[in-house]
Amino acid sequence: MKRLFQISCIATVLAAPAFAIAQPTGYTGPSTKAAPSGYTGPTSVPLMKAKDLLDKGKDDQQARLQGKLLSHKGGDDYEFADASGKITVEIEAEHFPAGVQVDQNTVVELTGEFDKETFGESSFEVKQMKVVGK
Repeated sequence: MKRLFQISCIATVLAAPAFAIAQPTGYTGPSTKAAPSGYTGPTSVPLMKAKDLLDKGKDDQQARLQGKLLSHKGGDDYEFADASGKITVEIEAEHFPAGVQVDQNTVVELTGEFDKETFGESSFEVKQMKVVGK
């Protein structure tokens, strides 16, 4: 009986850190770490027009675009348009807002990085997308 008690105590001591590690996954209180995916405040990334980005943009330049996705070109590629013109944008499925239908009539704001090509078609790699209106 004494041996069983000792084994129970050892098992409890060894299991305690596992419970402590498992707890933070459901934590929803305040944090001192920034939450980049949930930030909705002001940004220093400039809002640009598609034509200006294509004409004057530099490779790896950060930018925001506001307009509509006209069509799906295949894979992660979509045709984006604003009042100034069109550009190919690359959007991974995880960047589409959850639970929101996005079609050719949905106004979206895309934040990402311009991929300037010397030869071939330049494109815009989307890091964040939000729906602005319908």
